[in-house]
Amino acid sequence: MSLTGQPSPRLPGPDRSAPPPIGVLGPTNTGKTHYAIERMLAHRSGMIGLPLRLLAREVYDRIVERRGARDVALITGEEKITPPSPRYWVCTVEAMPLDHEVEFMAVDEIQLAADLERGRVFTSRLLYARGTAETLFLGSETMRPILRSLFSPIRFLSRERFSSLTYAGPKKVTRLPRRSAVVGFSSDTVYAVAELIRRQRGGAAVILGALSPRTRNAQAALYQSGEVDYLVATDAIGMGLNMDIDHVAFASRRKFDGYARRPLRHDELAQIAGRAGRHMREGTFGVTADCPPFEDEAVAAIEEHEFDPVRAVQWRSEQLDFSSVRALSHSLDQPSPRIELKRAPPGEDELAFHRLAAQEEIARIATGGAALSLLWEVCQIPDFRKTAPDAHARLLADIYKQIVSESRIKSDWLEPRLASLDRTDGDIDAISARIAHVRTWTYLSHRSAWLENAAYWQEKARAVEDSLSDALHEKLTQRFVDRRTSVLMKKLKDDEPLLAGVTDDGEVIVEGQFVGRLLGFEFIVDPRARGLDAKRMRAAADQALASVLAVRAAALANATNDELTLRADGALLWRGAQVARLIKGPTPLRPEIVLSGVDAVSPHLRGRIKDRLTSFLASRVEILLGDLIALTHAVNSTDADGLGSLARGVAFRLLENFGAMSRAQFGDELKQLDQNERGKLRKLGVRFGEYTLYMPSLLKPAPARLLTLLWALWSGRNAADFEPPKAGLVSLAADNDLPHAYYYASGYRPSGTRAVRIDMLERLAGQIRSERKDGAYRGGFEASPQMMSLVGCSGEDFESILGSLGYRKQSIRIPVAANGEPAKNDTASEQSPPDSGGPAAEQDISPHDDGATVDPAQSSPDATPADSSTNADCAAPQSAAIAADSAGENESPAAIRAEREVVIWRLAPRKPPRSKHRPVRPERGAGASKTKAGAPGREARPRKFDRPRAGGPPPKPHSIRPQHRKVADPNSPFAVLAGLKDELVKSKTADKKPEKAN
Repeated sequence: MSLTGQPSPRLPGPDRSAPPPIGVLGPTNTGKTHYAIERMLAHRSGMIGLPLRLLAREVYDRIVERRGARDVALITGEEKITPPSPRYWVCTVEAMPLDHEVEFMAVDEIQLAADLERGRVFTSRLLYARGTAETLFLGSETMRPILRSLFSPIRFLSRERFSSLTYAGPKKVTRLPRRSAVVGFSSDTVYAVAELIRRQRGGAAVILGALSPRTRNAQAALYQSGEVDYLVATDAIGMGLNMDIDHVAFASRRKFDGYARRPLRHDELAQIAGRAGRHMREGTFGVTADCPPFEDEAVAAIEEHEFDPVRAVQWRSEQLDFSSVRALSHSLDQPSPRIELKRAPPGEDELAFHRLAAQEEIARIATGGAALSLLWEVCQIPDFRKTAPDAHARLLADIYKQIVSESRIKSDWLEPRLASLDRTDGDIDAISARIAHVRTWTYLSHRSAWLENAAYWQEKARAVEDSLSDALHEKLTQRFVDRRTSVLMKKLKDDEPLLAGVTDDGEVIVEGQFVGRLLGFEFIVDPRARGLDAKRMRAAADQALASVLAVRAAALANATNDELTLRADGALLWRGAQVARLIKGPTPLRPEIVLSGVDAVSPHLRGRIKDRLTSFLASRVEILLGDLIALTHAVNSTDADGLGSLARGVAFRLLENFGAMSRAQFGDELKQLDQNERGKLRKLGVRFGEYTLYMPSLLKPAPARLLTLLWALWSGRNAADFEPPKAGLVSLAADNDLPHAYYYASGYRPSGTRAVRIDMLERLAGQIRSERKDGAYRGGFEASPQMMSLVGCSGEDFESILGSLGYRKQSIRIPVAANGEPAKNDTASEQSPPDSGGPAAEQDISPHDDGATVDPAQSSPDATPADSSTNADCAAPQSAAIAADSAGENESPAAIRAEREVVIWRLAPRKPPRSKHRPVRPERGAGASKTKAGAPGREARPRKFDRPRAGGPPPKPHSIRPQHRKVADPNSPFAVLAGLKDELVKSKTADKKPEKAN
C-alpha cells in the first residue's frame, strides 16, 4: 500500500524475468560473506557490494589469490583497479557499477538500508541490483519481513552463528583480557582509552572511520599479527571486518548519527558485539570505562539475536529529470511510492546542489541537459573533509566552473592544491586533516573525463595519500603502542624463551627491545618505564638474563687485578660496574665484602666471586699499606728480639690510629723509649716528628685514600661522606665538623684553620727550628715566603698554623741605617736575655729523633720551653733598648735614619704547673725593693701593679698575706758554699775598715 492508502505503484527495476533474489539472513559470525564469495566464484562473472572500503579490499585480495589479478576489479570511491576484462567486481555499495551485466550479484549488510545517512543507497541496490543467474541479499534476520513485503517471490536462507555470544559484565580497561576490542563513538574516547591501554598493557591498534584505507589496513594488521593484543575502534569494526577478537567492550553506548546523539539500538549493539568469537571460538561482550552496564533486556536480545524487525527503509527517487534545475529539484523531492520506503533526509549531494543552484553564475550555466547533469555529478563528490556545508559548496563550485570553462580541470589549478598537502609534519590530527583533503583529490582523479592527464594525477594523489597514511600509522603506533612492553608481555604470556643480549656498554636487549642496563650483576630497568611496565621489564630481564649472569659470574671469578677497582666510597668495581661493597670487618685492615646483584647466580659461583674479591682486596692492602702490615706483625710477634713492651705499646696505638698520631697523646712514653727501641720502630717505617708520629709511606695519595676508607668503615661511618683530600694538596681548609681522626688517617694534621699534610708540617717545623737557632732573632724568627709555600697558604691561615704550634707573634722596632740597611749591631743587639725562650728551647733537641726536636708541648716538664721563656713578654722591650744603646756607641746620630717594625714569632709562655701551696712572697717595707730568689743584691723590675700610673694617683698599698717560707737544709752543699761566701765577704770588709781609719 502507498502512503495515500492506494495500491502500491510498480517500482522501476531490473528485468522481472531474472530469478527471484535470495535473502541470506542471520547474526554475525555465520559465514554469510564467505558463502557469497563461494557462490560468486561458482559463476562465470559476478559482483558483490560491501559496506566498507576496508572489507572490500580484504575480499578483493582473497579473490585475487584464487583467480588472479586479471579477472578481478576493485571499485571504491577512492580506489579503482580495473583490468581490461574483469570477470568479478568487488565494490563498495556506493560504487557498484550497475551498468555491467553479471551472472551473480550480492549486496552485503542490507540492514543498513534503514540508516539515515547511507540507507537510500542500500535501498537502491535492493531495488535495482540483480544478477542474471543469482542474486543474494546478506544481512540481519530483522530484514526478513520487509524483504518479503518488497519482493515477491523471494527465498530465504537462514544461517546460524558458529559460536555463542555471552555477556561478561563490566571490566576495568586494565583488566580486559587479551584479544579484546574496545569500542567508542568519538575520536576523543578512542584516543583516551588507547593511551590508557598503552601505559598499562603495552599498546593498542586504533581504527576510526576517518582514517584512510591504507592506515586502517596497517592498524588492523598490527592487531592481527599479534604485535598488540588490544584494538580500540569506532563502530567501523561492526561492518564485516573479520578480525580475531575474543571480547568486545563498549566504552560508550551513545553515538552521533549526523543529527543528534542517541543511544544505540539493540540490533546495532549486537552488530558490534558480534565481532567477538570469530568462527568456532566463543565470544563475550561487556562494558568498560564509564559505560553503564547493559540492562537484562538488552543482554537477552543480543545473546538470543532477537530484535524488532525493520519496518521501513530509506529511499530517494532514482528517476531524475535534468531538463531544468527546478525539474531536478522536483524529481528529488518525489514522495515514496510505498509505505515500506521512507523518504530519506536530504543528503550531502542534495544540499550541495541546492546551494550551487542558488548561485547566479552557476544557475546561468546549468540550465539543463548535460550542464545540469554535470552539476549533479559534481555535487556527489563526498565531503571527506567534514567541513562546513558552505565551504564544501565553494570547493564544488570551483571544480564545476573549471570543468565548464576549461572542459577539464587544468593541472596548474590542481597542482598547488595537492602540493600544499604533501608534507608529513604535525601531530595525528594535522596529518588526518591533510589525508581528508587529499581523499577529495584522489576521488576526483578517478573521474578521468574531468581531469587533464588523469592517470598522472591518480598516481600523484595516491602517492601523497599513501605517504600521509604511512606517517599517520607511524604516529598512531608511536603514541598508542609501546612495542617493547607488548613484545615482552606476549612472550611472557606464552611462556616462550626470551632472546636476550647485553651490549658492550651494558644495554640489555630482550627480543630486540631495550629494557634497561646491566651494571655488574645488577639490572637497572629503563627509567622511562613506570608502574606495571617496569615490573614486566624486570620480569622479562630476570628470565632472559639468567644465562648471561652465569657467564658474567664465571668471568668475574677469574678476573685479573687490572679489571677490578676499589672506589673511595668502598665500592668494588668490575669492568667499571659495581659488584660488591665493603662494610666493617673484624679488624681495621680486614673489612667484610658484600656482593651486589648476584642473587640469581648459583651459590657455588657466588663463593668463587667472593673469594676472588677478597684476594684482590688483601693484595691492595698489602701493597699500599705494607709498612702498616709489617707493624701489625711486629706487634703480634712473640720473637724475643722483637719490640719491647713500651715500643709495642707505641706501635699498637699507631695501628689503632691508622699510622699517624700526635706526640702529645703519648705523654712520657716517648721519653722513656731507649735508642734501641726507637731504632726498631724506625726500621718498621715509623718517623718521630717534632709534632707527630707517622709513617711517611702512608702519606702517598693511594695509601692515604685507602686508609681514609678503612677508617670510615671501622668507625661505622658512611664512606661516601668522607672523601679523601685531593692528591697533591699540602694543606686544606679544616672543617670543624669532621673528626681529627679523619685528617690523621688521610695524612693531614689539623693546625688552626687548616689541615696540613704531616710531612710538610714537619718540614715547616724544621725550618723554624733552624731560623730560631741561626737566624737574626735568637729564639725567634720572622715568617718567610718559603715557610708559607711549604704549607700552601699565607695570611691569617698561616698565622693560625703557627699559633697551633705554640708560637705567638710580636712586633718590635729595629734601627735602620741611612742607606736603608739595618744599623750595625742591630742584629747582634737582638740578644735574648738568659731566661728568654730561645736558647733554652734548643736544649730539647734529641739526637736520636732524626734531627727533630722534641715537641715542646710533650717534652719533660722539668725543662720545657715554656718554663725557660716565662719572661719572653718583657724580652722585646729590653732588646730594643739594648739595640738602641749599642747603635749609639758605634754609629753617629746622623747615620741612624729611622727604625722599622718587624713581626717576629716566639714560643708562647706557658703557665707553670700549679702546686698545692702558693710560694711565699717576701715582705716589703717602705722603699724596699723586690729581689729575685737566687740573685741577692740585684734590683728586680717592679711589678706592673706597683708602677705609678701616668697622671693618676699613686698605687694603693697591697696587703701581703703571710706565706710559708721554705727553710733551707743547713747540711746541703749550697748552704756550705753560701756560708763560705759570707765569711769571705766579712773578711774583706774587715780588711777595708782599718785602711779607711788610717
